[in-house]
Amino acid sequence: MTKHYPSTLLTLLLAASLLLTSALPLSSQPPELSFTLSMPEPGAQLYHITFSCENLETGHTDFKIPTWMPGYYQVLQYPEKIQNFQVKTADGTPLKWEKANRVTWRVYNDNSTSLQISYDVQANRRFVATNYLDENRGYIAPGGAFMHIDGKIELPATIKIIPYQNWNRVATGLEAVEGEPFTYRAADFDILYDSPILVGPLEELPTFEVQGVPHRFIGYQLGDFDHEAFIADLKKVVEASVDIIGDIPFEEYTFIGIGPGAGGIEHLNSTAVSFSGNERMNTFNGRKGILSFLGHEYFHHYNAKRIRPIELGPFDYDHGSRTSMLWVAEGITAYYDELLLRRAGLVSEDDLLQTFERTIRSVESAPGRLFQSVTQASFDTWSDGPFGRRGDELNKTVSYYEKGPILGLLLDFKIRHETNGKKSLDDVMRSLYYDIYKKQGRGYTEAEFRSICEKTAGVALDEFFSYVYSVQPIDYAKYLGYAGLTIDLEPRQLPGASLGLEARERDGQLVIGKVAWNSPAWYEGIRRGQILLKINDQAATADLLEEALAQAKPGQIIRLEVEKDGERSTVPMVLEQPTQIPYAIRQIEHKSKRQKAVFQGWARKAKL
Repeated sequence: MTKHYPSTLLTLLLAASLLLTSALPLSSQPPELSFTLSMPEPGAQLYHITFSCENLETGHTDFKIPTWMPGYYQVLQYPEKIQNFQVKTADGTPLKWEKANRVTWRVYNDNSTSLQISYDVQANRRFVATNYLDENRGYIAPGGAFMHIDGKIELPATIKIIPYQNWNRVATGLEAVEGEPFTYRAADFDILYDSPILVGPLEELPTFEVQGVPHRFIGYQLGDFDHEAFIADLKKVVEASVDIIGDIPFEEYTFIGIGPGAGGIEHLNSTAVSFSGNERMNTFNGRKGILSFLGHEYFHHYNAKRIRPIELGPFDYDHGSRTSMLWVAEGITAYYDELLLRRAGLVSEDDLLQTFERTIRSVESAPGRLFQSVTQASFDTWSDGPFGRRGDELNKTVSYYEKGPILGLLLDFKIRHETNGKKSLDDVMRSLYYDIYKKQGRGYTEAEFRSICEKTAGVALDEFFSYVYSVQPIDYAKYLGYAGLTIDLEPRQLPGASLGLEARERDGQLVIGKVAWNSPAWYEGIRRGQILLKINDQAATADLLEEALAQAKPGQIIRLEVEKDGERSTVPMVLEQPTQIPYAIRQIEHKSKRQKAVFQGWARKAKL
């Protein structure tokens, strides 16, 4: 029912409404945020950033910088790289601020709703997760450069890049602002932090399209090699990746080659990779490694970015987001690395088998498999690193980059076996993508992942998941047998005699490096870092150690004089016969109909 008010009362109500509206602070409008990043002296390896904020709430405002970059699950020193922090009001009046904690700058803006922050970012590490700048190019890891307002990750921001002198290109996945050179817009800070930026005199390889979507490769000093052949191969790898899921969730994709450095990190519609093309790239064998690497990062835009563990979004930028499922996000992506090359028709069936043979040998030859599950490795990556604690005397860790692809292989074979080749791990990936990411807009839980795997296979997968959550030895013969494959697990005696140690000459001394677990040297207390002084009473050299072992026989006694922390001791030990398990994978000659369906479906080339 409509209410009617007397004209006098209506006039009073309108006047009061106008007074209330005029009294509303500007902060009732959402904050407007813009950055300007410049590099006036690249030799100083400092970016200068001006951060303009409008429509802030009065009182104080906390500004933060992340401690890590999604896609690289390690705490980085981003906050420590911020220098010369200053704050002023719109009219240039300095404002008080203080560090509230390691990641937070608290600004006392009092009644000011507009302010301008300026600071420098040290950029001296050549790595895909850190900022770098020199006289030749600049690489910006946004999480380590651009601050956000605490609790306001959802705000949009504009970013203007002022390149050094005659630098003419910017490569990024960010949306360009039309009509404003080198200016970009991020719909929120999750997108900004997931969009690296490369600036400099950049080169671009030929663009290719997949399902009508442009794919570009832009980078610094890409090298003198056959660009056309490389891009033709890369297109096949991308097509094989898209063939699995069937959907491309972006309008354009950019491969960003940052030049010499280390690593590669996936992003929403781009990847940043260390890349230095050379003459080796003119042969397929020379470029096979980089194609596998790029295939890994590209498939990540599905598996990790969109098909993701539920813990990886929303992100905890202050502390890192722990999950037990990196064996899926990273490990199963690594499983697809070589499959993509095979489906692209770039490698043979034997190449594929040899890749998994090497991976199994690496995992099974290390003691970590007896101590740590792959889910523990995922959760502990923040302290252990993605490849485990390699510096320990006894490495009791595993790498989800190595055991993850093995588990992917077992799971794929199991699903194919139980469905007579009608379904595979590809179906699991598609279910995770369409049913959880697309329909529900979120990541999957551990329980959902297992449920989808079991629904796809049509059976319970208790044994398989025991390999995931425990250190139970894997029945390789059973799972490889599903595809008509055998694996040689019989120990072989090797020629010569072994102590189980490695040593190298350094600064005129023979220093012990790796000592194999449960070897004669390990049992007698020889450890990494000790100095090897004498071998059977002769002054120790690398040549003498090699000669002594070459001439010795198992069962003989050898005496080593070693020094540790200034203390010398003579250690006798008995040489042993070295052994090795081949882990060679072979196809059986006469496969059953089901084994043929499993193997042929797995090792097939995609119809691209």
